[in-house]
Amino acid sequence: NNKGNNYNYNNNNNNYNNNNYNNNYRNNNYNRRNDRRDDYNRRDDRRNNDRDNFGNRNNRNDRDYNRNDNMNDGNNICRDSLVEEFRQTYGKSRQWELAHIVNHIVAFCQDQHGSRFIQQRLEVASPSEKQLVFDEIIPYAISLMTDVFGNYVIQKLFEYGLPAQCETLASLLMGQSVNLSMQMYGCRVIQKALEYVSKERLVALVSEFNGPQLIKCVHDQNGNHVIQKCIEIVSRVAKDAPTQEESEYLSARIQFILNAFKGQVKELSMHPYGCRVIQRILEHTANCHKQAILDELRSCSTDLVQDQYGNYVIQHVMQHGYEPDRNLLVKEVQAHLLEFSQHKFASNVVEKCLQYANKRDRDDMIWTIINVTFDLNSPVDAKTGHCVLESMVRDPYANYVVQKVIDVSDERQRGAILRYVKENIVQLRRYTYGKHIIVRLEKIMKKI
Repeated sequence: NNKGNNYNYNNNNNNYNNNNYNNNYRNNNYNRRNDRRDDYNRRDDRRNNDRDNFGNRNNRNDRDYNRNDNMNDGNNICRDSLVEEFRQTYGKSRQWELAHIVNHIVAFCQDQHGSRFIQQRLEVASPSEKQLVFDEIIPYAISLMTDVFGNYVIQKLFEYGLPAQCETLASLLMGQSVNLSMQMYGCRVIQKALEYVSKERLVALVSEFNGPQLIKCVHDQNGNHVIQKCIEIVSRVAKDAPTQEESEYLSARIQFILNAFKGQVKELSMHPYGCRVIQRILEHTANCHKQAILDELRSCSTDLVQDQYGNYVIQHVMQHGYEPDRNLLVKEVQAHLLEFSQHKFASNVVEKCLQYANKRDRDDMIWTIINVTFDLNSPVDAKTGHCVLESMVRDPYANYVVQKVIDVSDERQRGAILRYVKENIVQLRRYTYGKHIIVRLEKIMKKI
């Protein structure tokens, strides 16, 4: 019995040790997977650059459609009876047309599935069917503009409605534009309206933001998108104008925006929403209009380069500014090349400089990076005590600068990088970001 007990005891211990070994093995693998996932997440966090570097709010449409909205829940006893019948039979036992929901169209607009049905039908509807929908919703248009599902129907009417219907809807926006712009769903309707209204109505709608309400909208999480759209649409219409006189007239309609920003460009550039509006000015407005903005940016570029929002503005200066502005910015970056390359936000600007600088400045930057990063005669960074190359490839931000150098370098420059990487490939493979450098070089060499 004692032997049997000892045998069972030893077996239990062995099983316990085996379980511990298996658990440790699984935990180690799990931790390694988490480490890799964290690396990818850090890269994604840095790379996600909305369209404006922050993304477009209209991309949230699908999320709004799929969310469980209490007011539109299937158990809501206040739901229209025809809407309930539609939800139970659409696509199953009955074919539905717009004519079938007459006198219930507003209720359908406020329902998730009913709204989607009307939108789809409006895209292919006849003029009489469009008029049917329009006549029924026009008394409730303002409330539908701020409805989670109804706003999409109003947008579709601006896009696919008859010209007279579009004009009537636009007339309802007069005096309401600012309030709607700062509402989550109303701001989308205003943006859509700006795209499809006539030039005269466009000018009238844009002028409603002239005054203290402009800065309020710029600072608002919804309103800033409308101001961006005003700048984009008016600038585009002005460029497409048939005569120079008309083009200048339309361009001047957004001059009040530029005037309001005077002396506040740095502050707005460092604001999460204001920076987007500054970017749209640099991207779309005529050269004569963005000159004042560029003048102010010149005096604060060093601060903005390292700012979490300002760096996006500086990137736009590099892409859409004048040659003197680009030259000044390149000199600033060259003076702090290694420091900026290892900075979370400034490294974005370094990459943009490599992409948009002229050939001479780009070559100067690349050779500076190569000489500092790949110099065998002075390989130690005085600050860290490590090899400079090692510091660069281990850095979560500087490694992207090195990758950009590989992308834009010429054959001679790439050869210098390739020789050094080959000599240090064992060391590079030890680091996550060093592997990125090797992979990028391999892709480039395959293309060649």
